Amino acid sequence: MTLSVYCEIVPFSTPLERLKAKQPRGIILSGGPKSVSDEGAPQCDPGVFDLGVPVLGICYGMQLMTSVLGGRVTQS
Repeated sequence: MTLSVYCEIVPFSTPLERLKAKQPRGIILSGGPKSVSDEGAPQCDPGVFDLGVPVLGICYGMQLMTSVLGGRVTQS
């Protein structure tokens, strides 16, 4: 069985306009070696959350979503 799903890996710094042009059906923000609280931690354009598509955050991606959307990230 084939699901015919195309996916593409792009860096966090990809401009929002380039993401929009790809017309994604969803976005996955993956993990990474940092904490969103670390100085210089990677940040995506907050407009990613306004594209009208589902966004899944995994590990660091979940921290990023929490931080950008007004939540608080603390150590467990």
